[in-house]
Amino acid sequence: MDLPKYKLLIAATGSVASIKLPLLIKTILDSNIPGQDYVFEIVAVIVTERAKHFFLESDLPESITIQDDKSEWSTWNKRGDPVLHIELGKQADMMVIAPLDANTLAKMSQGICDNLLTCTTRAWDISKPLLFCPAMNTRMWEHPITAKQIATLKEWGHEEIPPIAKTLMCGDTGMGAMAEVETIVNRIKSIAHKKIFGFNFIN
Repeated sequence: MDLPKYKLLIAATGSVASIKLPLLIKTILDSNIPGQDYVFEIVAVIVTERAKHFFLESDLPESITIQDDKSEWSTWNKRGDPVLHIELGKQADMMVIAPLDANTLAKMSQGICDNLLTCTTRAWDISKPLLFCPAMNTRMWEHPITAKQIATLKEWGHEEIPPIAKTLMCGDTGMGAMAEVETIVNRIKSIAHKKIFGFNFIN
């Protein structure tokens, strides 16, 4: 008997926190343990060009499909061909952007869609969960525009997993680091569990 699948679309942007993308994916897949009543399936991982700077594709499982801006244009040649940013949104039950950098946050809040990731979020079915995990330097985090942009995403029904305070890669100490991977995965599990079984997951 095939178990129900909860399909995830993972995305990463040009924050140094993208260094944790392999760990995030591993932690999600490792949660598919024997005896579980459903399994997570990662439909694809969308990465911006800058996100690629912070991780090696070879550090991801071979089963993972990486989608980027080149993928968007290589899959469409003529009328009737699938449009990747539409198809990815249709296939997934949830989208998780971890990390969400200041640049992509600004684009999303303004409806700008100039790459595969932002086109996918612009076409996202807002009746389905979209989790975003901000990650940026403390000075960027504390800029007044950041709170307004995050509030806009929340108004649309997207859910923030707030950043944490720590010593950042640049050496500064303060708020702005991406939430811990365990925190992100536990929230994914909670939402998936409630969707499938009608009640919250308890870790």
